[in-house]
Formats: sequence, structure tokens, C-alpha cells
Amino acid sequence: MEEITTFIKDELLSWGLSQSWADSFTKAIILVFILAIAFLCDAVCRHVILKVVAKLVKQTKATWDDIVFDRKVMIYVSHMVAPVVLYLLLPLAISNGATLSFIQRMCLIYIIAVFLKFISVFLSAVYHVYSQREQFRDRPLKGLLQTAQVTLFFIGGIVIISILINKSPMFLLTGLGASAAILMLVFKDSIMGFVSGIQLSANNMLKVGDWISMPKYGADGTVIEVTLNTVKVRNWDNTIITIPPYALVSDSFQNWQGMRDSGGRRVKRSINIDMRTVRFCTPEMLAKYRKIRLLKEYIDKTEKVVEHYNKEHDIDNSILVNGRRQTNLGVFRAYLTNYLKSLPDVNKELTCMVRQLQPTEQGIPLELYFFSSVKDWVPYEGIQADVFDHVLAIIPEFGLSVFQNPTGEDFRALR
Repeated sequence: MEEITTFIKDELLSWGLSQSWADSFTKAIILVFILAIAFLCDAVCRHVILKVVAKLVKQTKATWDDIVFDRKVMIYVSHMVAPVVLYLLLPLAISNGATLSFIQRMCLIYIIAVFLKFISVFLSAVYHVYSQREQFRDRPLKGLLQTAQVTLFFIGGIVIISILINKSPMFLLTGLGASAAILMLVFKDSIMGFVSGIQLSANNMLKVGDWISMPKYGADGTVIEVTLNTVKVRNWDNTIITIPPYALVSDSFQNWQGMRDSGGRRVKRSINIDMRTVRFCTPEMLAKYRKIRLLKEYIDKTEKVVEHYNKEHDIDNSILVNGRRQTNLGVFRAYLTNYLKSLPDVNKELTCMVRQLQPTEQGIPLELYFFSSVKDWVPYEGIQADVFDHVLAIIPEFGLSVFQNPTGEDFRALR
């Protein structure tokens, strides 16, 4: 380069220019030459190298490189070429130390800013690649991405400020120690969100796709996004609720994903039986119930057990009501138990029972407790409704009635 500078200066002197003018024109020509090189390198990178890389990437079978080496990502690499060339070659054209130092610092700041943007876009591309994979789809990757980006720009901001004031980055970090309280106040939500996001992920408390309920914040739906500062929940009415991550750690919320991963979804509902309709079964009633397929085996078995017990203890059947200890409510419970176990949508491996609860002034609560193997909301509600439709329709066959206050029977009695 010195030979070129000498050659240009000699040519200008041969044209009759003075030494000072020859030096000025020489530096101006070299500066134009350096700018031309910088812009030429930038054009080659953008219009030649990037196109070659794009063609090579498209020829591969993998899809991840199409995103990582996308033009939007690689364009930031080409933007760094021109300022790097200027930073290295400007000392040949500018001899003024202060001017050179200022221009080089501006170039360095631009290089760092573009590099930070490149890393940020690159991380975003990596996030899009992994978020589409099945094993990472339910992980809070967006929160980790935002944390990495915030950390990256924070460090980059310190380096840029240190270049502007011509101080070491450690000088700024030492000064930031004294203002840590202010920084914690300013970035409180981000810090708490970052820590809470780690806790949610490490303890597997929450992930994208989970169904959660949090009445305090009006949330009852599916988690659609977990970020650094918010957790977005799409409610069943299609409204979207945003919850701070630290609220999910500090407060209580219900995660229904365990139910979805289990063998069934619980049904626990009861109906109130009018106590006035409960009575001992007569032989005619038992004969009628024996014709019901779900009850025949139960009634026959119960009769044999009672007869065997009476013989062993020398009990006279005449002192018993009808010689049986069966009531229409007890037979009805047995019928419902067998009915639930006969349904294909009821999980037989989980708890399935029909039980009486504490009698109240509103009758005897008869509770059906079982698990539906179908866990999706709409078909689950349909199964539950079908079961209780059948229960309400079959109750009169056992001489029972549902408690209602007041009922039509009450008004007829008054008349």
C-alpha cells in the first residue's frame, strides 16, 4: 500500500502540485479507494456469496439449515464486512489521530450492533427449528430465547457505552455494582420472570399445551405461550389471559394435564332420593328385578347368602320382613354399579362405585363416582349426561323418586 501511495504522490507532484496539495489529494484518493473496496466487498457478499450459500442449503435434505442459514440471518454477516474493511484500512488515509479514533470507534460500534443483531436473529431461527420438533414443542423455549436475547443486548450495550466513553467494560461493570438496587427495581419483572420460568421448567409444573385453571386471574384454558414476562392462556371462550410467571410459582393453580395423561377423567355427581320412597322389597318386586339382566345374578346371589346365614344362625325367616334384608334403594345401587361397569366408556381399572352420602333435609344423596376413559371435554360431558339421563329415567322402575322441593305430589296432597 505504501508503494501505491508513493506512486500517486509522485504523479501529482509531476503535474506541478505542491507537496501539501499532493499529500491532501493522495489521502483523498486513497480514502475513495478504501470506500470503493468496502462497498465492493459488501456487494460481493450480498449478491454472490449469499446466493451461493442459499443454493447449497437448498440442495441439502435437512430443513433446519434452510432456517438457520436463511437470507434474513446471513444478511447481517454481510453488513459487517464493509465496516471491518474501513476499520482496518482507514489509518492509511487519515493521519489525524482524533479523527481516526472517532471514525474507528463508530465503525466498531456499528460492527458490534450488527453482530448482536445477527446473534439475536440466529437464536430466533434456532428457536423456530426446535419449537417445531415434537420433543421440544411443550418446552418454554421462548422464555429461554428472550432471556438469552436480553442478556446479549445488555452485555452489548455495556461494550458499546465503554467504546463511546473510551473506558474499559470492567469500569462500567464496577460502577453498575453500586446501582444494582436501581437495576433490580427497573428489571424486577424480567428477573422474577426469568427465575420463575426456570422453576416452572425444572419442576415440570407447566408447559405449552397444558390445560390450567387459575380462578384468581380468570384463567381456565390451554397454555399457548410461555415467555420471559408472561404466560398466555387461551380460555375456552377464546379470550386470552396473560399471567406473570412468578404468580404461577407463588400462587396455586390447577394443571389438568395429569388427568389427560392418566387413564380417565373423573365423574363425581349425585342425585337426591326422596326418603319417603325407600322401602323393603316384596317378593313381587324381587321377581320383577330378577328379570333385569344387570340384576339377576346379584339378586340370586344375595338370596343364597341370606338363606345360608339364616340357617347357620337358626333365624326364623318369618321374623324378617319378607325374609329378605333388601331394599329398593339397595337394589337400585347394585343396578347402577353394574350399569356403570357395563359401559364401554368407563375405565374399569379405576375406582367405580355408587355410594350414599349423609342424608339431609333434601333427601338421601346417591353419588356416582367413576372415571370416563374419554377425557376430551365435549364427549366427556356427553357421556356424563347420558349416564344421568338413564339414571333419572330408571328411578321410577325401582319405586323411588327424586327429591324436589316442592313437588307436584306436595301440591296434590294439599288439595
